[in-house]
Amino acid sequence: MRALICGAGIAGLTLAWHLERAGWRVEVVERAPAFRDGGYMIDFYGPGQEVAARMGLAGRLEEARHPIDELSYLDRHGRVTSRLTTPPAFRSVVSLLRGDLARIIHDDTAAPIRYGTSVAGVEQDGGSVTVTLTDGTTTEVDLLVGADGAHSRVRDLAFGDGAASLRYLGHHVAAYLIGDAGLSREVGRRYRMLTVPGLMAGAYALGDDRLALLFLRREPDPALPADPAAALREHYGRLGWILPGALRAIPDDLYYDQVTQVVVDRWSAGRVVLLGDACQAVSLFAGHGASMAMAAAWVLADELSRTTAPAGTTRPAGATGATGDGVPAALARYEARMRPVIEDVQAFGRRFVEWMAPSSGLRITARDWLIRLAGLPGADRLFLRSMSPSGHRLVTGGPGRPVADRL
Repeated sequence: MRALICGAGIAGLTLAWHLERAGWRVEVVERAPAFRDGGYMIDFYGPGQEVAARMGLAGRLEEARHPIDELSYLDRHGRVTSRLTTPPAFRSVVSLLRGDLARIIHDDTAAPIRYGTSVAGVEQDGGSVTVTLTDGTTTEVDLLVGADGAHSRVRDLAFGDGAASLRYLGHHVAAYLIGDAGLSREVGRRYRMLTVPGLMAGAYALGDDRLALLFLRREPDPALPADPAAALREHYGRLGWILPGALRAIPDDLYYDQVTQVVVDRWSAGRVVLLGDACQAVSLFAGHGASMAMAAAWVLADELSRTTAPAGTTRPAGATGATGDGVPAALARYEARMRPVIEDVQAFGRRFVEWMAPSSGLRITARDWLIRLAGLPGADRLFLRSMSPSGHRLVTGGPGRPVADRL
């Protein structure tokens, strides 16, 4: 069986990892000219973390993590308004750069990746998919996977323009890394967030004099500015703390985008299927995008392996279930298992907006009081649960234990 995966991010690489071990011939294309490092800090835990452990990547994750000793909120002048020393319940959470997680999976995946290449055309005849690539080549595969992000080209080609709706959550987001020894020492091993109504700026030191920065801005207009760096300086330039120095050092590879969720009526069409942000974007506010990407890739590989694994090959670690009736049926089962979970996480993200980016001084005060209460004995687990979706459905299964029955 042959699969072409469009998108070399966390979702696409995780699927490639599983399919190649199940005996598939896998190729990956990625429209970016090279592997994309960096990105913003993520808190990685839940189903994705268990999938990573089953892939044998737990040690690499531990090496890449950036320990956080304290979570603290600051006012516009950089004065601490509330803080929470990292409680025991948070010790299982792995904080790392999104690009570092992708790199760990990439380095353990054998599938060839063609960078600077995407999908230009898709034709199906029921038994296979003929894919024309942007480099002019054509290939025939048993499965085409669109893991190419919220603005998926595969989705538009196979499902038609307008097949997905982007649910804009009223904010713009920006992120970048800088090298500055002084600012890095000032922030230290703490995740610090300056918040004023409608604006949030967060920072965390990564070691080696590097600093990761994240910006959230309430903005009713989803249109992106012509000059994102100038927009950041305009909106954050009058604030204190480390921001004057950090805003002077904005690099050319600044990440700037809308905060959106993706809603798609169906995730597959024949032998074409969507994965990751192409159909499951939960948004920065939900905070579980990487975990969901890895869990969804596991589920998709599990369902495909029920019907297509050649004799003598292995299914994903912990896979269970009877055989089905072909690739399209496997894709339908994958959606049936994952869609309720994604909808739950998306709903959580919409509820979490006012916590992460409060719109008023009153909401900022209320959040600070909750942070102080979370520092009381026994309150840390309640606080962690309040920052997670209610996820009540089984995402993946295994012998005697699920990957997660609660997210």
